[in-house]
Amino acid sequence: MNQLTNRSFSGRVFGALGLAVAIVFLSACASAPMAPTTELTAARDAIASAEQAGARQHAGAELDEAQQKLAMAEESVSNEQMVEAERLAQESAIVARLASARTESAKAAEINRQLGRSAEALTEEMQRTGDRQSNLQ
Repeated sequence: MNQLTNRSFSGRVFGALGLAVAIVFLSACASAPMAPTTELTAARDAIASAEQAGARQHAGAELDEAQQKLAMAEESVSNEQMVEAERLAQESAIVARLASARTESAKAAEINRQLGRSAEALTEEMQRTGDRQSNLQ
């Protein structure tokens, strides 16, 4: 009976030890952060949007910075540094949005300049027309 109790006890100890190892192993797997796919996709989309808006011409430095941060984020994913990858992807998206905003600002400033020149031309034409009418009277 003593042997049966010892076997039963050692079986329970090994079973509990195996369960503890399994729990630790599963906890380690579960705590490993997942790749920040949402952030990486958002950064790629923001860069593509900035490129389509003409950021290469109006905000090239910001666009380059966004692309570099995205590349660093992707490298961090391959090195399994997911927290760093997420941060870099978020920064990339922010810088790409800045490039888009600067591009839109530059385009608006150009339109404003063109409208100013058009207004000046209209004012000059109106003055000439007024001068001609004065001379005719």
